[in-house]
Amino acid sequence: MTKERTFSLIKPDGVQRGFIGDIVSRFERKGLKIVAMKMVVVSEDLAKSYYSEHIGKPFFEPLTRYITSGPSVAMVLEGDQAVKVARKMMGATNPIDADQGTIRGDFGLHVGKNIIHGSDSLTSAEREISQFFTEEEITNYKKVDEDWLYGE
Repeated sequence: MTKERTFSLIKPDGVQRGFIGDIVSRFERKGLKIVAMKMVVVSEDLAKSYYSEHIGKPFFEPLTRYITSGPSVAMVLEGDQAVKVARKMMGATNPIDADQGTIRGDFGLHVGKNIIHGSDSLTSAEREISQFFTEEEITNYKKVDEDWLYGE
């Protein structure tokens, strides 16, 4: 078992279209534990920092306008191989290429508004978690089903 934490952000289109409950429920049913969650309106400064790897690309400005356009829901998920599991559940970045049964495959239509973001590595997860949460906002607790999920 490789218990790890990852970051996920339900983007403004996911919030506006009413998918928060569906998405949270999917993660929980899979066995990922939510150890932090909050609704935020991403500031322009945070957006520029968050998407810093895309500075200079033609889609950078539209991307920052989109992510700051309304509330998003930020989450820290914990579980066995959480980064890989959450990414697989989200599906391909372009919803048209995403498999049915994934979040983007079921709810998304356009790559520019693709419902959700998830960290692509442990390094990205650590950086993104620290951009949205303080250590005090992240809880440590044991769920009653952890023995069933991770026990020997």
